[in-house]
Amino acid sequence: MFKIGDKIVYPMHGAGTIDSIEKKEFLGEVKDYFILKMPIGDMDISIPTSKINEMNIRDVITKEEGDEVLKILDDEPSDMSNNWTVRYRQNQEILKTGDIFEIAKMVRNLAILDNDKGLSTTEKKLLNRSRRILASELVMAGSLKKEEAEAMIDESIGL
Repeated sequence: MFKIGDKIVYPMHGAGTIDSIEKKEFLGEVKDYFILKMPIGDMDISIPTSKINEMNIRDVITKEEGDEVLKILDDEPSDMSNNWTVRYRQNQEILKTGDIFEIAKMVRNLAILDNDKGLSTTEKKLLNRSRRILASELVMAGSLKKEEAEAMIDESIGL
């Protein structure tokens, strides 16, 4: 079980630090919630402690794994569907898993595709969201500032 001070990743939102545990009432039921402080976006997220194991929440990667993520961003693109709606659904599923290495591949592939052909507005939003999620974890793993993490990502994918 996680505790106050732990750095965790909440899929679809990114990495943050458990700031506190609070009791909250929702629909007449009082439950304990982890309050997650996010380093990017300046927001707090409440996560029911009873649901933590069902939500693909995991510890933040190590600095060494962060270096591995940056290497993935430097790699050649992998195959993706040519149909943007199929690609979008596949990428949404990747985000739900919270797998940072797959998210890095997705960011790399979408950035390259955006440079080559351009992305739909929907995919551009997904790319920007995925870059924020990736940056938030790199911030937490390497004690970087948001701007430094974003610059590292941009440099790795050639932006």
